Parts: sequence; structure tokens; C-alpha cells
Amino acid sequence: DVVEVNQVIVDIETAKSVVELPSPFAGEVTALLVREGTTVPVGTPIIAIGGPTGAVVPDDARDLTDERPVEDDAEEPAVEDRREPVLVGYGVRTASTRRRRRKGDAEPVGAVAVPTAPSHETAPATGHDKAPAQRVEMRTLAKPPVRKLAKDHGVDLTTVPCDGPVVTRADVEAFIAGRRSEPVTVPASTSPAAPAPVRSAEGDTRIPVNERLKADRRFREVKVSPTLVVAKAVCLALARTPELNASWDEQAQEIVLKGSVNLGVAAATDRGLVVPNIPGADRMSLVELAQALGDLTATARAGRTQPAQMSGGTFTITNVGVFGVDAGTPILNPGETGILCVGQIDRRPWVVGAGADERVEARWVTTLAVSFDHRVVDGQQGSQFLADVAALLRDPALALTF
Repeated sequence: DVVEVNQVIVDIETAKSVVELPSPFAGEVTALLVREGTTVPVGTPIIAIGGPTGAVVPDDARDLTDERPVEDDAEEPAVEDRREPVLVGYGVRTASTRRRRRKGDAEPVGAVAVPTAPSHETAPATGHDKAPAQRVEMRTLAKPPVRKLAKDHGVDLTTVPCDGPVVTRADVEAFIAGRRSEPVTVPASTSPAAPAPVRSAEGDTRIPVNERLKADRRFREVKVSPTLVVAKAVCLALARTPELNASWDEQAQEIVLKGSVNLGVAAATDRGLVVPNIPGADRMSLVELAQALGDLTATARAGRTQPAQMSGGTFTITNVGVFGVDAGTPILNPGETGILCVGQIDRRPWVVGAGADERVEARWVTTLAVSFDHRVVDGQQGSQFLADVAALLRDPALALTF
């Protein structure tokens, strides 16, 4: 077979989604190194693609398609899998990864369980047995993408343990995961650790607004649901209280306000809960927002949500009402300041009017709860946001005043 650049060559199934892997090269497929349905460590060569001068195949690679399954291969000692479960992806490996040896590069320094790809900035190939002593005096070696990853997470590469002379992405990710699993010490300049404050509100959600929207020809090709109305109300309320559309920079000890709303929507699928987000939701019209919600839901249910779609969110909505739950206490998504929980919408007796006009009527009612990061948002701001959302659901015409 012949493949082109960016042609999808394999579907990689993770814990909660199926990710398409495109080919970074064009050429003839000369070997399939891993059987279909096999679980392999991140970085393992899975295919050999040849160019005009033939394929570049790792020295230790074999075409496994005609052999017994990989899990039966006992030539190498088994490495204990110490990966921890994560929200999305493969988990973090604590051991070094198998990578394809680049043509013309020197052998890696030091003995490791599996070969690690050296960078273009290689160390001398002499003195294999003294590698540990030499690494202390050497400058830390890492490729630019690895250095950027470390910088983005505030990691000092000199403190990252590695099995070879080159710090790999897997080493940095394992270090970050280990740091997250350690108990968090709150700096003296921040407030004492406390449970996320929650405020609840009840309001009359006038469901007929959905029927009026469905009757509009612009909404005939999209799904109009209570989640759509809540999403629009959240975007409008965040414009009045932008502190909830922010994040806390632990390293700089400062609040970072976001320029737009990347609205995350929790979606329950057969693979588990995923929280993809809609970038720039606050700049969308109601029709565009309905289309984006429909696409997001369809992709999540098909198990095709990409990891990139589940990162970069600034605020999240979770709807527990679909499970018949009246209310809930939502947990913040990492890196976000607020999350809104929407309970089920049902008919309840509601007191309306005042004085002689006071009476009890059946109204459509829902319960809202918001959790927020108290380092960024005060109780007054969180309560104001919740009151704004409830007011917009009670009377959508108030959107003209926002």
C-alpha cells in the first residue's frame, strides 16, 4: 500500500475517545509492526513507510503481522505498567518509551530497558558505564518541544529524572503527573483551603420559549433544547461578571482574565464523561450556538471527541437534570474558575403575585448551583452571576439589557 502525508493510517482508541492518527510521511508501507487491537506503550513504532530510497526501519523492529500476538512475546522482560487513570488519553508511563532510532544519530548513552530516541544534540558515545556520573556535569539535553512543555508547566528540566542522556516528553509528563499526585501546599499569600462555595437559585424557566424558537424557520435544522437557552444565558451573564471566566496563575500568583468564553458542556457517553468545549461561544448567535452544541453532542456520543476539544475551556455547564436529579454540587474543571450545574426541569407549585393578588400557580422550575474558585471570585460575584442566569431563564427578554 502507498500512503500520503496526513492520510489516516490507524484509529487509536483511548479511554474515552477514538483518535485518528495521520501519516507524517508519504511512501510505500513496507511493514506493519503491531497487530490490530494490540495495546502498546506510547512511542512504540507501529508502521514502516519507505520513500524513494526504501524504508527506514528500526534495527530491532520486526513485522509482527505474521507472527503471534505481541502480548505473547517474552523476549524482553515485562515492565510493570504503573500508569494512572486520567480524564483523557493513555495515562502516564513511568518507564522510558520505545522510539525509532534516527538515521545517523549516535547510540544513546547508558543502559536502559528499551532504546530511547536521542536528540540531534547528542552526548559523546564513550564511557557507557560511567554515564550516571557524567550526566551530573552535563547540560540537560532535550528537544525544543520538550523544553516548551516543561516551560508551560513550570518544570525545571534539571529536576526531571530520566533513564538516558536526553529528557523526553514522557519523562516530563511523568514528572508533572507525579507532582500533581502529591499533596498541594497552599502558599501563605492565598486563603486557606476550603470546599468550593456553592450557591443555588430557583426560577421559572418559561419552556414555551423553546416552542417559539422551534417555530422559527432559522431553527428548523438545529435542535432547540433547554441546554441551548442555559448556554446563551451563561455567556451573557459572564459578560457582566468576567471574573468567572478567568483562571488562577499559581506561579505568578495572579488572576488571568480570558478574552472569550470557551464554553465546556459535560456529555455522558458509553465511554464515560467527557467535557468538550465550544471556543468563542460568547461571540456566536443563538443559531450558531445551537449548531455547535449539536455537533459537540454528536461527536461525543460517537466517541470521536479529540483531546484538543477537551482542553482550553474557560467555563463549564453540567446538566444533571437528564438523570432526573433536582440539583448537584459540581466540581471545577482543572484550570477553570466556575462551573454551573442545572437540575431537572419539572412542574412545581410556585407562589406568584403580591398582597391581594398572591396566588399559587404551576410553574416550570429548575434548580441551579454554581461552584467557583474563591481565590478568583468572591461570594458576591458568584451570587450575582447565578442571579443573572436565573433572571435570564425566568424572562429571556432581559437579554436586551445585558
